[in-house]
Amino acid sequence: MLAVREALDLMLAAARPVQEVDVISTLAANGRVLASAQVSGMNVPGADNTQMDGYAVRAADCASGQASLTVSQRIPAGHVGQPLLPGTAARIFTGAMIPEGADAVVMQEQCELTGNVVTVKHAPKSGEWIRRAGEDITSGSVVLPAGVRLRSQELGLAASVGLAQLPVRRKLRVAVFFTGDELTMPGEPLAPGAIYNSNRFTLRALLENLGCEITDFGIVPDSLDATRSVLRESAQGHDLIITSGGVSVGEEDHIKPAVEAEGKLNMWQIAVKPGKPLAFGEVQQAFFVGLPGNPVSSFITFMLFVRPFVLRLQGVEGAIAPRAFTMRADFDWPKADKRNEFLRVRINEAGGVELFRNQSSGVLTSTVWGDGVIDNPPGQAIASGDLVRFIPFNELLY
Repeated sequence: MLAVREALDLMLAAARPVQEVDVISTLAANGRVLASAQVSGMNVPGADNTQMDGYAVRAADCASGQASLTVSQRIPAGHVGQPLLPGTAARIFTGAMIPEGADAVVMQEQCELTGNVVTVKHAPKSGEWIRRAGEDITSGSVVLPAGVRLRSQELGLAASVGLAQLPVRRKLRVAVFFTGDELTMPGEPLAPGAIYNSNRFTLRALLENLGCEITDFGIVPDSLDATRSVLRESAQGHDLIITSGGVSVGEEDHIKPAVEAEGKLNMWQIAVKPGKPLAFGEVQQAFFVGLPGNPVSSFITFMLFVRPFVLRLQGVEGAIAPRAFTMRADFDWPKADKRNEFLRVRINEAGGVELFRNQSSGVLTSTVWGDGVIDNPPGQAIASGDLVRFIPFNELLY
């Protein structure tokens, strides 16, 4: 069995990012991957402006700390004032351009207005409360590099330099199907021995979080012929095929022989708990990932292996590993496993992490109860008070 790091490196080395580019409205680009670097055609701010509501002044006129100045004009944001004459002040509002001749802004709380005369009860320094032109962004600079996954922050930044459209990689096309004669959809009668297909809902939502275009082939009967048939169909027009179930070694587990018959299998079985039976290969031009059928195993292995692989296929460059944090274990875990374990935990009020009572791969409630997982190395027992590597779910889901 491959170690977690070895398995992930193998998958990422094989990833071929999609090449097609869509030029879309910046308003519609949330979650998409930027295809080329974006350069600003302007300075931000475009001109010196005020950070505060107050009075634009010449600092030299206010050196006494008790200057009385005539208010010569009023400058709201979006308006251009007249040059400021010596011995005068301009009433100015946050974001408004600094008038020519002014070199400081005094906040209104430090001023007292009587009629048309303002008393400035402060001796400002030149540049006080002024945002300088280009102090955030200079014209000609790269504001967004290629390969970044666009969030609200990046979209706001793009808009701030006037980018109405952005070139993005096309959406990743992912086919999914689920094997098992025991699977039943919610809303249907549950026959003896049957279970509801929770993985269909979990995996589709995980793929939606990543902005994929999903084709769902539903539940496939436990037979080699049926599995091969759907594999061939799902390979058409898709970049990635993901299955759940049928990847173990039982007589009714048909994923491995089906993939070997229709394509090739590059990896099978990982030294990870939960989730040992994980398959990776190719069917025609599509990549293939076979996830375990147990719901927690499927959930964990998707986050550990499929998420980073999908991000690479989407064209995301740079770091894709989730951030981990050192936390205090407020529990004992004396039974070290030879595999790399991912234990469901949550943060408690004391600032440590506590363990869900049942770490079985079928206990889906642990994923709702928990805040994340502990990445516990092979052969590592845990005693209360030990420092552990904690990965929040928020680092793994998007």
